[in-house]
Amino acid sequence: MTLTSLTRRALCKVGFCALAILGLAQTAIAQDAPRVKFVTSAGEFVVEVYPDKAPKTVDNFLQYVRDKHYDGTIFHRVIGNFMVQGGGYDQKYIERRTRAPVEHEGREALAKGGPRNTVGTLAMARTNVPNSATSQFFINVVDNSFLDPSPQQPGYTVFGKVVSGMDTVTKIRTVQTGFGGPFPSDVPRTPIIIQTASVL
Repeated sequence: MTLTSLTRRALCKVGFCALAILGLAQTAIAQDAPRVKFVTSAGEFVVEVYPDKAPKTVDNFLQYVRDKHYDGTIFHRVIGNFMVQGGGYDQKYIERRTRAPVEHEGREALAKGGPRNTVGTLAMARTNVPNSATSQFFINVVDNSFLDPSPQQPGYTVFGKVVSGMDTVTKIRTVQTGFGGPFPSDVPRTPIIIQTASVL
């Protein structure tokens, strides 16, 4: 066997090992970033969530998905130059029962390199009380830096982003809105229904 053939064989082994390592790394990334597919009356979209940035928030969200909590709920608040919000009310505007609120992780997620409130990111909706988020979420449709955590304010916990189907989110953001149920404004005239939400 010549030196050249030995070199080629060694290089092939190195290349195979590199590909194997790359494959394992990609698998690890996929496992670290679960994806959820939403099928809505306006189309489909998929979100990717980050348990390494906001573990409690992601666990909370995925449990609601697994419990089928979101199936049959609506996007009840749509503001075209701000965000679209859903996950809390059914088509009759009856609020779904939820578990106890999840601990706010806004600052922690950002400190770990998590995303900010930019176009396409997914964040938990809440009241003025930081530790009040339950099941409702919103998708930023513009950059909303004023919602980011800072030393002066807790902000909102961003825990994922839309990775496909942003055209569906754009379709939702452009629907006509008005009053509906207990809400005086920002409710889609034609209900946008989450038919199913499932972990991929």
